[in-house]
Amino acid sequence: MALALDEARAAAQREEVPIGAVVVHAITGEVLARAGNRTIEHSDPTAHAEILALRAACAVAGAQRIPECDLYVTLEPCAMCAGAISFARIRRVVMGAPDPKGGAVLHGPCFYGQPTCHHRPEIVEGCGASESAALLKGFFVGKR
Repeated sequence: MALALDEARAAAQREEVPIGAVVVHAITGEVLARAGNRTIEHSDPTAHAEILALRAACAVAGAQRIPECDLYVTLEPCAMCAGAISFARIRRVVMGAPDPKGGAVLHGPCFYGQPTCHHRPEIVEGCGASESAALLKGFFVGKR
């Protein structure tokens, strides 16, 4: 989670919403990819940290599915990211701060609880939650 927090801080430096994600091979511990939000920089609403990290990790693995990998992310994933995580067959998602407004894992549509969801990763919540929440709060206080 420390690397994901580093990516979130780097995103904030780029004036992006400070969310970071890291994909780690569960057996070897190798970091396959890390990313922070780049929606503004890329003019791409899909350039969330999770999506960028999944794309890079799949490229490294040479596969669209990476079931031997875990994803560490500083904020509860939205519906788009939850879907991508499921399609990539991520083994475990370790989340920082919960997101009652936009999250889709524990809140809103509870994506992995839907009968149409084909893969449900293990969910670990609260890892680095206070630091993740503080980064987000500080970022938005500065914007208002």
